[in-house]
Amino acid sequence: MGLGRSKEPDFVQRRNAAEKARQAALEKFRAGAADPAAAERHQSRAADAADRAAAKKVRENEKAEKKARDAELAEQAKRDAAIAAERAAAEQAERDRALQAEQKAKRDARYAARKTRSKKK
Repeated sequence: MGLGRSKEPDFVQRRNAAEKARQAALEKFRAGAADPAAAERHQSRAADAADRAAAKKVRENEKAEKKARDAELAEQAKRDAAIAAERAAAEQAERDRALQAEQKAKRDARYAARKTRSKKK
């Protein structure tokens, strides 16, 4: 049992190894943060992100304007259709009045013809 146990590090050794690993990771991070090329890349990415955000805002504004134009065109088309329907209804009513007047004139002519025939007898 003693042989297998000697290969395993004890708690203090594991703690020291973990501390060294944390320190190495921290040093690597600090070295990367202090690197001027990394700072330049970070600024470049931030500028690109700002450009993308501005372009997205422009697209959203254009989309909103297009939606407003489409809504206005739809409203205008609706008004035009209502006017056309009203005009068609007025024309149909005028045709109906003309037809009724014509039918009345024919009816009156038949009545007058009947009346004159009955007087001749």
